[in-house]
Amino acid sequence: MLARFTMGPAALAGAAIVASSPQTVLNGGIPATYAATGAAGVPLSFLLLMAVIGILAVGYVAVGRHVRHGAPFYAQLAVGGSPMLGLVGAGIAFVGYNALQISLYPLFGTTLAELVGGPWWVWAAIGWLIVLLLGQYPGAVGAKVLGILLALEVAVVVLFIAAGFTHRSGGMGAGLVFAPSSLLVSGAAATLLIYAAAAFAGTDTVMAYAEEALSHRALAVGATTAIGGCGILYCLASWAYGAWVGFADLRQAAGDQARQPLALLSDVYGIGIADLATLLLVTSILAAMSSFHAAVARYVFALARERVLPARWARVSPGAKGGAPLGGTAVQSVTAALVLGLFTIAGADPMGTIFPWLSTIGAFCVLLLLTAASWSALHFFDQGLGGSESVWVRQVCPFAGGILGILVLIFMASSLGTLLGTAPGSGRPWLVAAPIGVAVLTAAGVGWWLRRARPDVYEGIGRGVPDGRTVQDPALGDVEV
Repeated sequence: MLARFTMGPAALAGAAIVASSPQTVLNGGIPATYAATGAAGVPLSFLLLMAVIGILAVGYVAVGRHVRHGAPFYAQLAVGGSPMLGLVGAGIAFVGYNALQISLYPLFGTTLAELVGGPWWVWAAIGWLIVLLLGQYPGAVGAKVLGILLALEVAVVVLFIAAGFTHRSGGMGAGLVFAPSSLLVSGAAATLLIYAAAAFAGTDTVMAYAEEALSHRALAVGATTAIGGCGILYCLASWAYGAWVGFADLRQAAGDQARQPLALLSDVYGIGIADLATLLLVTSILAAMSSFHAAVARYVFALARERVLPARWARVSPGAKGGAPLGGTAVQSVTAALVLGLFTIAGADPMGTIFPWLSTIGAFCVLLLLTAASWSALHFFDQGLGGSESVWVRQVCPFAGGILGILVLIFMASSLGTLLGTAPGSGRPWLVAAPIGVAVLTAAGVGWWLRRARPDVYEGIGRGVPDGRTVQDPALGDVEV
């Protein structure tokens, strides 16, 4: 088993927020969104996506109270839908979380290459090794290390917000920023939502630590804190950036290297804070890679424990300080190494190809899974499988989340070309669907085989969490009786 009852609300929220990578959003996502759209409504887009993700998460978290599992989408879709649907969810989650994790290696490598020199892939390889080493420790241990880095990250973002609002070009622009018309700039609405959705990727990973959480309340508080905290922080940071550069010509200002967040931090607080922010950008990317790695490792562990994947992949670290999914860590690390190796051999542009394509695939997968989880939650509670949840939790929010999720997915699919920088009319953006389609077909094939050859395994999909009263806790591994 994983290390049970070791993660409280703060640790859970921290593990999810670091996956979102606040420093990356501040220094990369926010200026890129303004440069791509020229729209003043970037802060409003973060608030809207916070509301959408929050509604989507209601059913997901509520079902998690009754289905506590290391592979939450897999288990919830299996119990609320069917075993086959659960396997499909696991396949999409594996592709999505791996894509998000692997997409960060080029960003990590190029950032360090610009600072220190050398090929980007050498630094990416060093980052890969660090993530592999961090994966040898349980979630609670990793959360402590990442929590310190997160506290420094957030502190720097808050310093930027204060500097932006006190060194603004003209007024605060609140009436412009939060007016609905600020989102309706020609061709910008869908792009704004896509960039905002990418910034929230990772906040859903809270539920992957369900077996390690102190309680369901800790999970609910952790998820709420992660979604709400990211939404408010990114809204204020993007507003402060717009106020600083001025709302007159956002597109041009955001593309100016002299008008980037690090420049303002250096001017206001001195080169020391700017250097710290640069260092934290590197550690922020590393922390996000580690967080997504942990999510994938838990999915692999959970499926291997149920014998859907090879049983040896369910191996965990022994002893009182054990409970880390070593098998899942190895599988994710090998997957990342293979994908990065293929891209490197092919000579792919790290920031022009690998990063945007993989991050887009990952963000699309997460939204697809959250939408599916909302519909699954609706069916779950309709079957009477819940407890005393209110009608808002059982019906209203899952239904609303399912509808909103479909709309956002349509927006995202319609603007893939803009996000990926392809020529108008090009069919290349639809290649994003290729790995997702392969995952769905593979999962369906595995499900068909299991249903025929191993019906006991098939019927137990999503229900394989052992009773803690009958299985030794890793914390007691060193105790002799």
